[in-house]
Amino acid sequence: MSSDRADSLRGLYQSFNDRDLDAVLAAMAPDVDWPNGWEGGRLLGRDEVREYWERQWREIRPAMIVRSIVDRPDGTVEARVRLVVRDPAGTVLERSEVSHVYEFDGPHVRRMTLG
Repeated sequence: MSSDRADSLRGLYQSFNDRDLDAVLAAMAPDVDWPNGWEGGRLLGRDEVREYWERQWREIRPAMIVRSIVDRPDGTVEARVRLVVRDPAGTVLERSEVSHVYEFDGPHVRRMTLG
């Protein structure tokens, strides 16, 4: 595993948990292809991802804890994370383990899929 990519992904998750949207989006390619895991479908570009997360964070409070990050034989990188979703009052709505698979364009995330 490239320590740079692992560090980049860990930073991405920390920025997401901190709701530092500018930092998360800066780690993505301008034309990033991102899953809409909450409503379904895919998002294209940083603006769509921004709007999605702003909308999502008004309704739910997801937090992710990285369990592992590994290089896959096809050149993608898989992050296994613990997801905890709360409502605005703090009540836990969901706890699960999820897999996120990343493709990179240089230092930027080009595409993420739910594994």
